[in-house]
Amino acid sequence: MPRPGSVTVIIPSLDEELRIGGAVASVAAGASEVIVVDGGSTDATVREARAAGARVVFGRHGRAAQMDAGAGEARGEWLVFLHADTRLERGWVEALERLDGEVVGGAFRFRLDSPRWRYRIVEAAVRLRCAALALPYGDQALFARREAFHRAGGFGRVPILEDVDLVRRLRRFGPLAFPPVPAVTSARRWEERGFLLTTSLNGLVLLLGVAGFPRPRLARLYGGRGS
Repeated sequence: MPRPGSVTVIIPSLDEELRIGGAVASVAAGASEVIVVDGGSTDATVREARAAGARVVFGRHGRAAQMDAGAGEARGEWLVFLHADTRLERGWVEALERLDGEVVGGAFRFRLDSPRWRYRIVEAAVRLRCAALALPYGDQALFARREAFHRAGGFGRVPILEDVDLVRRLRRFGPLAFPPVPAVTSARRWEERGFLLTTSLNGLVLLLGVAGFPRPRLARLYGGRGS
């Protein structure tokens, strides 16, 4: 049985040697355990994760499959799913501890690590989406009570929008919460692809996914590892 109040942080990784240490370090002091689930890295990701204090396990490549594998290893009451290019700021554990007992999951406040003003627009749009639709993305560090996560069926075998699917199922079992603690995510997707293209593509993929567009085709459209 999980210890009341205990937290397992699960981080899927693939060739993230430059960022994995920062992600682990951001949660190591507050988490009961940090599990990095590697999907076949060919760089020093595994070494850097262990050096930062994480336990490393190996899973079938694919973010959803890796996070499910980590959840299967977890012992905490709370499961926090942190992307390898995201870090949580101080206060995240205390925010979980203050949540009402009815809350089954949620996500932290999305923030991008670039000072450019246009990224403040993206952050504001995400806050609006969470307030209006209770629909966060995985780069906000999704969290769920362990029991609720398994009742909801985990992430499942989907190539994209696994975060949206999980959140929609979690809502059947209780309310979600969105603590204002920042989950600071790399702006590299916007920088590499272009701001307008990335922002437009994110919105289009969400709309098509909610409308039932086949996920393998959506994954090809997105051209990456998913949301």
